[in-house]
Amino acid sequence: MSLEQLDIKRLRNLQQVRLQPGPRLNVLSGANGSGKTSLLEAIHLLSLGRSFRTHRLKAVMQHEAEAFAVHGRIRHDDGMLWSVGFERRRDEDDSRIQLQGRRPDSLVELARLLPVQVINPDTFRLLEGGPRERRQFIDWGAFHLDTRFIHHWQRFQRALKQRNHLLRHGRMDVLQLRLWEAELATHGEAVDQLRGQLVTALRPIFEQLLGALTEITDLKLGYSRGWDKQTPLAALLEASRSRDQDQGFTQSGPQRADLRLTRYGRPAVDMLSRGQQKLVVSALKLAQGQLLETLVARRCLYLVDDLPSELDLHHRALFCEQLKAQAGQVMMTTVETESLRHCLGADDTEVAWFHVEHGQISPAKPFMTGVSNE
Repeated sequence: MSLEQLDIKRLRNLQQVRLQPGPRLNVLSGANGSGKTSLLEAIHLLSLGRSFRTHRLKAVMQHEAEAFAVHGRIRHDDGMLWSVGFERRRDEDDSRIQLQGRRPDSLVELARLLPVQVINPDTFRLLEGGPRERRQFIDWGAFHLDTRFIHHWQRFQRALKQRNHLLRHGRMDVLQLRLWEAELATHGEAVDQLRGQLVTALRPIFEQLLGALTEITDLKLGYSRGWDKQTPLAALLEASRSRDQDQGFTQSGPQRADLRLTRYGRPAVDMLSRGQQKLVVSALKLAQGQLLETLVARRCLYLVDDLPSELDLHHRALFCEQLKAQAGQVMMTTVETESLRHCLGADDTEVAWFHVEHGQISPAKPFMTGVSNE
């Protein structure tokens, strides 16, 4: 999968731009506020129907505009060319999405067509944030690697919502509660199994990438399912019914799952520098894409924002080497073009260079040794 063309209208400071990226590595350089991150944001909208910068899509729209729009042409791994469009109007609450000229049944179709991984300053939340961020990371991989996952996940979420509703609202209908608990247990166990398989498959790839990027030792990647390993979920739900009713929600289950990163038995986030944390998170993200390629022969698009941030020159070079080794397309931004010259311009790897200024994008000449591109 690769993005062949991107058209954007009235998104943040991008009035009307067209980007025709290369199939492998693409570098977007420019000053802060020039529109580089907004280009990545537009790609993310095409993939997931949401921004990685805000939950309020109307904030993405230019101040006096009535709407913003993004359109992409995507070459799928089977060679087929797909057309995807995304529009949001100021006077409407729902987005308009077109896939091959029709409205898709759900956002699931978009997510499957264009798998993206974001590596930016906010990805520190994968280590520093709560379990929800890490569950979303696991679920991304499980969703793309097994088509059964989304069915089980949706059924589990529905059953969990219904059980919590019954727990919170007065006298319980035990028969109805048991029916929803059976549904929750069946699909919750399936979700847990697929998550566990994902982490097991991810672990050796992550360890290999981490070893290539860092000198960190004894970092362990583990998975906590959210309830006791020895207890079936159905039995747990029945045994905890009264206690859950007192609290008004289901306290244990797959909704409490977590990805555990530890070092010497302690949370890794407490023992790593900011630079080390960025490399660990980057290794996790790259491992997801590599696993996708290995198991289901699909390529991931990596959106890398502000690559040099938190990394010294040595580790920038190591990270660039790993990016070049990935089969997927890469879109990266930087304000420090000189810092990438030796990382990406030292060999014949295909790199497309672009300069972004005042919301406009133009091709830039490739770097040459000893010559600045600015």
